Amino acid sequence: MPETLSLEAFEEASEKVKEVTQETKLVASPYFSAQSGNRVWLKPENMQRTGAYKVRGSYYKISTLSDEELGRGLVTASAGNHAQGVAYAAARAGASSVVVMPTTTPLIKVERTKALGAEVILYGDVYDEACERARALAEERGYTFIHPFNDPVVACGQGTIAMEVIQELPLVDTILVPVGGGGLACGASTFAKLYNPKISVIGVEPQGAACLTASLEAGHVVKLPSASTIADGTAVLEPGDLVFPYLQENLDDVITVPDEELIVAFLDMVENHKMIVENSGLLSVAALRHLPAENKRVVSILSGGNMDVITMSSVVQHGLIQRGRIFTVSVLLPDRPGMLVRVASVVAEKNGNVIKLEHNQFVSTNRNAAVELRVTIEAYGEEHRAQIVGALEEAGFSPTLVQTSL
Repeated sequence: MPETLSLEAFEEASEKVKEVTQETKLVASPYFSAQSGNRVWLKPENMQRTGAYKVRGSYYKISTLSDEELGRGLVTASAGNHAQGVAYAAARAGASSVVVMPTTTPLIKVERTKALGAEVILYGDVYDEACERARALAEERGYTFIHPFNDPVVACGQGTIAMEVIQELPLVDTILVPVGGGGLACGASTFAKLYNPKISVIGVEPQGAACLTASLEAGHVVKLPSASTIADGTAVLEPGDLVFPYLQENLDDVITVPDEELIVAFLDMVENHKMIVENSGLLSVAALRHLPAENKRVVSILSGGNMDVITMSSVVQHGLIQRGRIFTVSVLLPDRPGMLVRVASVVAEKNGNVIKLEHNQFVSTNRNAAVELRVTIEAYGEEHRAQIVGALEEAGFSPTLVQTSL
């Protein structure tokens, strides 16, 4: 076997993962190019087998195990995508698998992991707690432990993504990589620097779980006290100590992104590319706005697309609200016939669409003086919202924007 994370190892891994991966050709994005001032392509690993890139590292790692290691059974911990990768690869290798997942894991990831043949154990609130339990099971029952990111062999499998990007776009300037524990970023950045040191590889973390940023600033692996982010696949408290030296050497920068920007990125992706990308996979999309507009060739790796419909619904709602496309105004009206029609007419004249009404007759003890009408309205965006609110003001209704609840 070639030296781990050498060009020869990446070449071997690339040939191996082709046995199970689907081709994920780059997708040019005129929309994100115009938004960012760069030439943007998307690497749609959300369309990969099992719905994420993780099958690459899982399959390559498991392909290197001995019959004795496979015979003991495999155990791993995962927030979801690595779980499915291990379950799929284990089934292909004829090995049993146990996956420990945080109790907060979206149901779709739990059910798909079970469907691939793995035994699933829900434990802990974050990945790190699930990982401790998986390690304990490996000790207790003799399982072979497969780490989701803190393993150079796994990272080598993940790095095959960068190989494919460069094969398809040899003059790529920048690759944006989501970061949780650092396996994907390790593999992608190491291969890129070995192949062409001029390629910039930038990691992207959720602001609420920026363990790599903290570690790079400290010069050693740092464990965060907690993680809070909607990007559940990257809600990791500390980067892997085995991959950290590669990240120190090969990553050019790390960008942190707040959850609010992931929500808007989801909406942009659905409306402009008709693709479902989970919040962790959207990190590299949200980061486009943080890059200087230099007309460079930029590839955003969309690491996964396993999002449950309840989360999807919540993200869409919040995204519409953030964009000013859904908003609620409160107006006080005398309790007289025809007042509701007057308000609706003003909204209609400005092409607003009323989607919800709430009438509160008890806002004042004097109903003749005032009742409250809350109107939830669909608009084209913030400018249109301002026009509607302005028209209500001109009509004498004194509207007040209130928190929207659908």
